[in-house]
Order: sequence, then C-alpha cells, then structure tokens
Amino acid sequence: MVAGAALGTGQALDMARRGDADVVLVHDKEAEERLVAEGWGVQRHEVMVSDFVLVGPRADPAGAKGHDIAAALRQIARVNAPFVSRGDKSGTHAAELRYWALAGQPNAGHGYRPCGCGMGPALNMAAGIGAYVLTDRGTWLRFQNRAYLAIVVEGDARLLNPYGVILVNPARHLHVKAAEGQAFIDWITGPAGQSAIASFTVDGVRPFHPNVSR
Repeated sequence: MVAGAALGTGQALDMARRGDADVVLVHDKEAEERLVAEGWGVQRHEVMVSDFVLVGPRADPAGAKGHDIAAALRQIARVNAPFVSRGDKSGTHAAELRYWALAGQPNAGHGYRPCGCGMGPALNMAAGIGAYVLTDRGTWLRFQNRAYLAIVVEGDARLLNPYGVILVNPARHLHVKAAEGQAFIDWITGPAGQSAIASFTVDGVRPFHPNVSR
C-alpha cells in the first residue's frame, strides 16, 4: 500500500531532507536538482508538465491581460494592483518569485499580499478582494469559488511547469523504503503511469501532460 501527503514543494523537499518520505513528486526543478546535488535525493526523473496561469478580475483593472507574464507583472506593480502570493515556499511560490525577477520588479507594488497559505486559500483570497494571483492550471480547473476571476495570462512558454520525482537517498536515511520507492518511480515514469497521466482530465481539460522521453 502506498501512502502519500499533499504538501507544497518546499515542505516536501524538507521532508526528504529529514527522511520523512521515501519519494517526492514535486515541481521546482532548480530546488529538486539542488536536493540531489546535496546528496539527499538519488536522481531526478522527469514525470509530467503542466503550466501556470495568471488569474485576476474579469474586468482586468490593471490592464495586465496578454501572453507575456513578465509584462503583466510589471503592469500590476506599476499600478499597485492587489496581488496575492502564496508566500509559502511552494513550487508555485518559487515560480512566482522567478517571474517577478524576470519582470525586473524586486518591489511588487503596494498591493502585494503574501498569505503564507496553499493554492486554494490563495485563490479564495484573490476572489474575495479582487486580486491577481499565479496558480497552477490544475488547481484553477478544480476551483469553484471563482467569483469574478478569470485567466488573464496564459500561453507564455515560461509558464511551463515541469514535475520531477526523486527517491530519497537510503544512504542518508537507512529506513527509506528504497525498493518500494523505486517501484513507484518505475511505474509513474513507465508506460502505465504515463498513460494514466495522459488520460486524467478535469472538466474535459488535461492539466498534465506526460514528459518522459522514450
């Protein structure tokens, strides 16, 4: 039997370092590669790719709509529009910070509101105050409390969101179930797992796409 815990990427990687997990499935490639380089993980394997979208009020009061995430964030900061950040060291939060840096905006404006929360609560907060927020597409597709929120930016290649899977190093943590963990990795990166990813939809939309080269 396989047991799992749904956590932000930062928390999942911290669990790996502590030896509190056998395998991590996460989406912050730079942090994943650092985990392996530090010796806490055995090897990073590509699994699937999704994408991020920037959502905000349907009326788009900041004038951020388009297909360029950096330009959109610059505009949001310029007019001090409300922006909700997860602020929780998750993979989404790490991506958001990269996009702000890409936009050349170390100061995201007076409307910046870190919530230190998960994606669902961040979307609820954005819906409640009419703010912009970066979200993964899968969570957005499942999110019901949209109020007046809509996708503002999508389709920028820089919004691609790759996922990797890593076996926690049993040489660092002797209790790690290496055989079982490797069996899961072999399944999710193999034909059966990749087929399961390809067939998963939310309201007819595929939020994830297999990403293992054959």
